[in-house]
Amino acid sequence: MRNSIKHIAVASLVLALAACGNVSHDIARDGGSASQMVWPEPGATTPMHKGGTFPNLANLRQMKAGLNKPQVSDLIGYPHFSEGVWGVREWNYLFNFRKPGSDEVTVCQYKVLFDENKLARSFYWKPESCAALLDEPKPAAPVAAAPAAGKPRVLSADALFAFDKAELSPEGRRTVDDLAAELRGQGDKLRSVRIAGYTDRLGGDAYNQNLSQRRAESVKAELVRSGVPAGVVTAEGFGKADQVKDCPDGKRSELIACLAPNRRVEVKVDTTE
Repeated sequence: MRNSIKHIAVASLVLALAACGNVSHDIARDGGSASQMVWPEPGATTPMHKGGTFPNLANLRQMKAGLNKPQVSDLIGYPHFSEGVWGVREWNYLFNFRKPGSDEVTVCQYKVLFDENKLARSFYWKPESCAALLDEPKPAAPVAAAPAAGKPRVLSADALFAFDKAELSPEGRRTVDDLAAELRGQGDKLRSVRIAGYTDRLGGDAYNQNLSQRRAESVKAELVRSGVPAGVVTAEGFGKADQVKDCPDGKRSELIACLAPNRRVEVKVDTTE
């Protein structure tokens, strides 16, 4: 009996000494940090966790501050090293992650620090880049539908160009580039893209005709630069024709603002079924 007690005491002492090399030093009372972070050697896992495990990512993503030890163990299991289970304030894990569509495996260490009430408070990765493995995969961006055939997309000229200019502004270029991405998504279905430029009624006929043509050409050039086939794109200016809003004469600044809907570029797209 006395020998059995002695053997148990020796075994406990051996485990305690082994654990000392695995745990961090001076963990803060709130579990938020440690004066010296210690990571166990990856080869020092317990026999049942030799080589680490492949964690359930959905469970691992649910790890958060405030979980108690039974809750942590339900999500990711008990620690993989011999630092202990109930009396200690940190648990260490060795996790394997397989890259989608590949046999390549990334090995990461994961550490949980607990506060004095044995509630999980902080979480660490070695290397730190392993944290990105928990990021949710981004859904593929849906291909936006191009403007419906027969119904033109109306773009505000004021949003595309500076006042009295025909060069696309940076924001205007981004708008046209987004439209180009939609059109490219139509692939071989894209038959024609007709661009029509319009101005308001202020100014001379010839001047407005020229301005509307140059603006339509600028939109065409940007679409082509962004990958829309040049052969399907046409551009034409219509000056002050087809006014969509009539405004009474008055203070010039107020009149210009009122006439804004007339300053536009319309893009009409035809596609095959």
